[in-house]
Amino acid sequence: MTSFWTGRRVRLRGIEPDDRRAFMRFAEDEERLGDLLHPPRSAEGFRHWAKEQALARPDGDCFRLAVEAVETGEIVGAVGVQHADAHAGRFEYGVTIGAAHRGRGHATDAAVLLLRFMFAERRFHKCEARIFAHNEASLTLHRRLGFLEEGRLRDHVFFAGRHHDLVLMGILADEFTSSRSERSREPGEER
Repeated sequence: MTSFWTGRRVRLRGIEPDDRRAFMRFAEDEERLGDLLHPPRSAEGFRHWAKEQALARPDGDCFRLAVEAVETGEIVGAVGVQHADAHAGRFEYGVTIGAAHRGRGHATDAAVLLLRFMFAERRFHKCEARIFAHNEASLTLHRRLGFLEEGRLRDHVFFAGRHHDLVLMGILADEFTSSRSERSREPGEER
């Protein structure tokens, strides 16, 4: 039997201390692509962070996982849940894929695995995502997954010297399940 955490292209797993180099590259990618700008962190800082992540227990339903390519075993990104509200039945998630690995279906596969877990196993009702308005690739990904735009916060975040809009997107558990069922019935489409 294949692991619940393994999809067609990726496997989700806990973060290991040796993953620090990959996370250093992801931080550089985010800065280069204009997504986030943080002060530089030392290799020792990343080593300490990766070790903390490797030892961390999930905080309720909040956690972060490494995204590993099935074909190569290489870490290609990360996915995680934050701001989970079990009472209201909603959570926020994020996915990032290193620049060298984008456009290969890794983000889609990772998101589907995580959403399937949170909706089917943890019984959450709604997932929310906050996406920079200039990030067309992420907006397209989330629309393909079935997310709907629920709002836009104008000039909400400041980085790289200016303010940026933030798009709020959401998907309900039954919408996710329906979109997965419809895709499995479409002839010729990859599953």
